[in-house]
Amino acid sequence: MTATTSALPLTVAGFPLQSWAFAVRIWIAAIVALLVSFWLQLSTPSSAMLTVMILAEPTRGQALEKAGYRLIATVIGVVASIAIVGSLSQTRDLLLVAFAAWMGLCIYACALLDGYRAYAAVLSGYTVGLVALQQIDNPLHVFETAMDRGAAIAVGVLSITLVNDLLSAPDRHQQIGGQLAVLHRRVQNYAQAVIRGEPTGAEAVAALIREIVALRPDISSLAAESSSGPIRSAAARSAIVALVGELQSVRALAELPAITDRVLCERLAHAFNADAEKSLSFPTDEDSAGLTGTAPTSLEGALRELLRRDAEVHLYLSSLKSEKRLSRSWRAPLYRSQRVAIESGWRAAACIAVTSALLVLAGWTNASFALSLIVVIVGLGATTPAPRAFTALGLVGTPIAIALTGILEFFVLNGASDFPLLAIGLAPFLIGAALVATLPNPVLSGLGKVNLIFISAVLAASNPQTYNPQAFLFTSLFLCIASGLLLGAQYLIPPVSDAQRRRWLLASARHELLSGRIDRHYAAEEATFRDAVRVARVTAAGPTDAEYRDSVEEALAYFDRAAAIRFGRNHTQGRLP
Repeated sequence: MTATTSALPLTVAGFPLQSWAFAVRIWIAAIVALLVSFWLQLSTPSSAMLTVMILAEPTRGQALEKAGYRLIATVIGVVASIAIVGSLSQTRDLLLVAFAAWMGLCIYACALLDGYRAYAAVLSGYTVGLVALQQIDNPLHVFETAMDRGAAIAVGVLSITLVNDLLSAPDRHQQIGGQLAVLHRRVQNYAQAVIRGEPTGAEAVAALIREIVALRPDISSLAAESSSGPIRSAAARSAIVALVGELQSVRALAELPAITDRVLCERLAHAFNADAEKSLSFPTDEDSAGLTGTAPTSLEGALRELLRRDAEVHLYLSSLKSEKRLSRSWRAPLYRSQRVAIESGWRAAACIAVTSALLVLAGWTNASFALSLIVVIVGLGATTPAPRAFTALGLVGTPIAIALTGILEFFVLNGASDFPLLAIGLAPFLIGAALVATLPNPVLSGLGKVNLIFISAVLAASNPQTYNPQAFLFTSLFLCIASGLLLGAQYLIPPVSDAQRRRWLLASARHELLSGRIDRHYAAEEATFRDAVRVARVTAAGPTDAEYRDSVEEALAYFDRAAAIRFGRNHTQGRLP
C-alpha cells in the first residue's frame, strides 16, 4: 500500500503539480506579454497575449518549435495580405474570393504536413484574415496593421520563451524515451506471440503501428530543447523507424512455417525478454533441427533479421538516453495523399466562401470581425482529425468563454485601470482554463484550450482598458453567429467520409505496388516507415464502419508485400547493413 501511494503524483484540487506549474507559467507569460506591449505602446497588445495562449504547450521544446513556425508563418501571411489587398482593394468581392482561395491553398498544404508545420500552414492562411479582412474598409492601413501584429507576436513569443526558461519548463525527451520503451516492449511481446504460434489480430497490429508513427511530430520538437536536442531527436526518430522495421520483421516471420520444437520456441521467445542478454547470436546447429517446415533456411534468416532489428532498436534507445551521436540515423518520411489534401483544401475554401457571402448579404458593420473568427476556427480545425467536431466544440466553448470574460470584465475588474489589478483578475480565469486544458479527456481539454484563446480575444486587453457593455455584447453576438454559420456550412459541404478516405489510401498503396514505385528515393527502412504512416491513417479513418476490419487487413497486406519486395531486393543486391 505504501509503495503504491508513493508512486501516485502529488495533486492540488485534483490536478497534479505539473499541471499547476504549466498553468502558472502560462499566466505569468501572458502578464509579461501584456506589460511589455503596454510599455512599447503597441496598438494591439491583446495579440501578444493571444500569442501566448496559442503557444501554450507543456514542454519547452514544443513551445520553442511552435514559436519558430509561428514567426515564419506570420511573415508569409503578412506578405500575402499586402499582395491580396494591394491587387484587389477596389473590388471587395474578388478580394473575398482570393482570400477563400488562399485559405484553401494553405489548408491543402496543412493536409500534406503534420505537427507544427501543419499549424504554420494554416496560420499563414488566417493571418490574412486577421490583417487584411480587419482592414477591408481601410486598405491603406494594412501595412501598419501587419507591422503592429508582427511586433505583438514577437513580444508574445519572447515572453513565453523567457518564462519557460526562467521557470524551468520540463523537457520532453524523458517522456518520449519512456513511450518508446513501452512500444518496444509491445513489439517484443508481439514477436514472442508469433514465435509461440499464438493468434494475433490485424487491428491490434495496426493500432500498434498507429501509436508508433504518432510520435513523429512530437520527436521533431526535441531538437529545440537544448544543445543536445538534435542528437536526441535523431536517435528517437531512428528508433521509431527501427520499431516499424522490427514489427514488419515479426509479420514476415508469421508468414513462414511454425516452429514445432517447443523448447526452441521458448529459447527464442526468451531473447525478447527485458532481462535477456541482447546479442545477435542464433541457436546452435543442434537447435536448427527444430526449424521444421518447407523452408528452414528462410525461417532461420527471418529469425536472424528479427534479432538484428531488435538489437538496432536497443541501440537507438540507448543513444537517446546517453546523448551519444549516432554514426547512422534514419529519416522518418511522411506519407502524403494529394487526393485527400486537395479535397480538404477546396472544401475549406467553399465553407469560407459560403459564410463570407452570408455575412456580406447580412450587411453587418462588424462582419469582418466575424469572418476573421471563422477563418481562425477553420484553420485550427484543419490541424485536428475532425474539423467539424472542432467547430462544434468551438460553438459550445464560445458562450462559456463569453460568460467568463463578462464576469472578469464587469464584475472582477469593474472599471479598474491599474495593471496589477488586471494581472490579479486574469489569474483565476487563465490558470483555470489552462488546468482544464491538461485533462486527459479530449473534450474537456479542447474546451480548456478554446477558452484560453477566446477569453483573450473577447477581453482584448488594452491600455487603458475599455469597459463598453454594448461593444462586448456585439462582439459576443458575432462570435456565436460566426461559429454557428461555419458549422452550418460544414454540414452543407460535409468533409470526405472515412470510408472514402480509406478507399483513396488503399488505392494509392495498390497503385504503388502495381507500378513498382515503392522506394520513393528512400532507404528500405525509411520507405517502410512511410507505408506505416499510410496504415496508421487507414486505421484512424472510422473504426466504427462495417468494412473497417477488411480495410485494415488490406492495408497491412500491402504494407507486408511492399516491405518484402524492398528487403528482398536488398538481400539480392547485398545492401543489407
